[in-house]
Amino acid sequence: MAYNAENYKKIAAQFKDKNLRAKQAAEARRAELHQKLPQIAEIDRALSSTGLRIMREAMEGGDDLQKRIRKLEESNNLLLEARREILRANGYPEDYSSVKYECNVCQDVGFVNGKMCKCMRRALTLAGYESSGVLKLIGKQNFDTFDLSYYRGAERENMAYILGVAKEYASAFDGKTMHNLLFMGTTGLGKTHLSSAIAKEIVERGFDVVYESAQKVFSDFEAEKFGRAPWGESLTERYLACDLLILDDLGTEMQSQFTVSCLYHLINTRLISEKSMIISTNVSEKELLAKYTDRITSRLLGEFKVCVFEGKDIRLQKKQLETR
Repeated sequence: MAYNAENYKKIAAQFKDKNLRAKQAAEARRAELHQKLPQIAEIDRALSSTGLRIMREAMEGGDDLQKRIRKLEESNNLLLEARREILRANGYPEDYSSVKYECNVCQDVGFVNGKMCKCMRRALTLAGYESSGVLKLIGKQNFDTFDLSYYRGAERENMAYILGVAKEYASAFDGKTMHNLLFMGTTGLGKTHLSSAIAKEIVERGFDVVYESAQKVFSDFEAEKFGRAPWGESLTERYLACDLLILDDLGTEMQSQFTVSCLYHLINTRLISEKSMIISTNVSEKELLAKYTDRITSRLLGEFKVCVFEGKDIRLQKKQLETR
């Protein structure tokens, strides 16, 4: 799966550090025991020599080799039991000097037999939530919390259909086949909610998702063009390269020739590279045609599946219910 490269690099470094810190902490506890309990130090020295002694016995060979190795193993077990008894007698847990990993499955390296461990997938997912911009939204705005009861009659049928489209989009997303959605409708009808729900599902499957407002995207393009971006950093690269770009609130930005040019560049580049997009806007099709060039609107209306949200502002409905 195409995890965001920066997230992967960051999480991999964190896992490497976790593994090292766990081993260093165990070594520090072992050193403490050796200082306070000299008997433990003697036992540990004897135990550490067992492997070398077995190798020597194996090199010598002989008919009684297995018998000699069993004797070493029995001696080893006696030492381990003596070690446990000393620790218990002095108030220490038996595993005091053992390495304590956060994840015992992969021992904090992130992989088991060449396959990514669940703990690393979880860390990458959380990083994906943060970098995609949906971290604050997903707790409240997901498919489970989308409530059709706020819609009536034909509007409810329409929203049930759009909800089905959104769920199908999220489940079928593979990062290879381009699918684009255009969510249109006035404010408070669930466009952001369904965009967030889709983002959550797709991020959890390991894809690189960017969820950002149109105003912020155009601001980043402007900062990069006029040299206001941090030195050596591309603010806009992810907008062009991520598996899924969700552009929220198109039409609320301060419009200029530059923003229109940016929008065309963004949409056209992603269409050419077959990268999926979801765009939400509060403006109608008529307003869209008036605001943007034919080159933009023809792509929006021709290359995107248009979903028109209808109904009464859900935020106002909720507020009215609260005041009753």
